[in-house]
Amino acid sequence: MRFWESFKRAIRYNYLRVMRLKVSTHSVALGVAAGVFTGCLPILPFQTVVAVALAFVLRCSKIAAAAGTWISNPLNWVPFYTACFIIGNLIIPIDVTFDPHHMELKELFAQGGGIVVVMMAGGLAMAIPCSILSYIITFRAVARFRQRRMIRLINKYKSKHGGQSSNDQTLDR
Repeated sequence: MRFWESFKRAIRYNYLRVMRLKVSTHSVALGVAAGVFTGCLPILPFQTVVAVALAFVLRCSKIAAAAGTWISNPLNWVPFYTACFIIGNLIIPIDVTFDPHHMELKELFAQGGGIVVVMMAGGLAMAIPCSILSYIITFRAVARFRQRRMIRLINKYKSKHGGQSSNDQTLDR
């Protein structure tokens, strides 16, 4: 139970960290989309590095890009890479075997580059729609979060300063 609570706390912390970035909504959404795109690719040890490099090229939030790579995480690697293989094998039908329960690098390298090509094709096929969808969802979520936060700050200011300021009163006349 303790693990689950610390995991939820880490998710919440990173969510708020991305939402509170002092960059444009577009930059945050594009950064998350870049991270999701690279997170869908089967380049496991290099996902964050590639996402941050892509964020530099796209001139968007590097922190959001790094956070977006967590679409593939240790809890879902097996089903995620199995989906990459299945989709990739539909796109490029090469005769290779893939056992998700015994994913050892030695066995993968023994099959040659065929499995890499298949999994990259599947990863790209998953990455494009996932990154587009993540851009749309993130853009709307960040805009809504910032709007609610601004309303909360305005209400806090008004309650602290007695309703309306002198500038607001002159505008109402």
